[in-house]
Amino acid sequence: MQRADVLSFLRDSDCPLIDVRSPAEFARGHIPGAYNIPLLDDDERHEVGKKYVQTGREQAIELGLELVGPKMAILAQSAKGLSEERQRRVYCWRGGMRSEKMAWLFELSGLQCTVLNGGYKAYRGTIMEAFGHIEHLILIQGPTGSGKTEILKAIRDLGMQVIDLEGLARHKGSAFGHLGQGEQPTSQQFHNDIFHVMRDFDLSRPVFVEAESANIGRVNLPDTLWARMKKSPVIHIDIDRAARFRHLMENYGRYPIGELLQSTQRIAAHLGGRRLSLVTELLKQGDVRQAVSEVLDYYDASYERSRKHHLKEILFTYHSAQFDPRAAARFIAEKLNQEERLHAH
Repeated sequence: MQRADVLSFLRDSDCPLIDVRSPAEFARGHIPGAYNIPLLDDDERHEVGKKYVQTGREQAIELGLELVGPKMAILAQSAKGLSEERQRRVYCWRGGMRSEKMAWLFELSGLQCTVLNGGYKAYRGTIMEAFGHIEHLILIQGPTGSGKTEILKAIRDLGMQVIDLEGLARHKGSAFGHLGQGEQPTSQQFHNDIFHVMRDFDLSRPVFVEAESANIGRVNLPDTLWARMKKSPVIHIDIDRAARFRHLMENYGRYPIGELLQSTQRIAAHLGGRRLSLVTELLKQGDVRQAVSEVLDYYDASYERSRKHHLKEILFTYHSAQFDPRAAARFIAEKLNQEERLHAH
């Protein structure tokens, strides 16, 4: 049995990764790509914990052994069935008893195991620290409907480093951002997924993200990343309102009226009574275009207020009458290249 620190443990990405914590712990957050082979299920873990409180550590361990004994063969078979390769990576919460005992069991069955020093807790500490080390973070900022996500994807297609926060959060950020996105991850898993995207980045080069608030739907940004974003410069996207409106209609005009009405209620307090009544009535009449136009007016006014309140360094602005993410990405890449050449001289 070997042990490894977090970065060494993650580096061997071809080797199956096993999380031996309970299903509930795994669901709250896990290292991306991990398989859950729990030493104890949720009920068993609860019983062992209760025994520990009531009678002490020794009795809790004895109960754990009683519970695990009958399923040792199944646990070992589950680990062996992940791959024909013999090497496995194993972790638990602190890198202690659970991962050590499961690694011992797996090695009895002929596998070779590496245990994560400090466990999942150490992993979480490492990734939170890593977010604060993104020195060249650049935010893509623009009013609703500017296609910031599409621009980021086009930037990534040009070979630049991008973290699609809204894609990872499965939410587009606005009151309507949950539509068509499926269930959001937990905040903990969201953080893990962000790190998984950026772990091989060259942090001496720019990293692009969309300008966001501290929360995207129900998930929150990592504190260290949010602190870095608040100090980072922005590239401002200025797309004509007509083009943004068409883009919003393509994205949201296809959803059922009931879902649009429900989403509108999420910003009822901000829309104000008159506009809320108007948008609600327009949607009930089936006039989605005018309803979207009214909501866009609200978001544009809100965006301008936020810009004035949270002043940021603007590297440059991309102006266009058309919605063309690839053209925007090419402009951004060329502009940054020009500035890099200028600074080099």
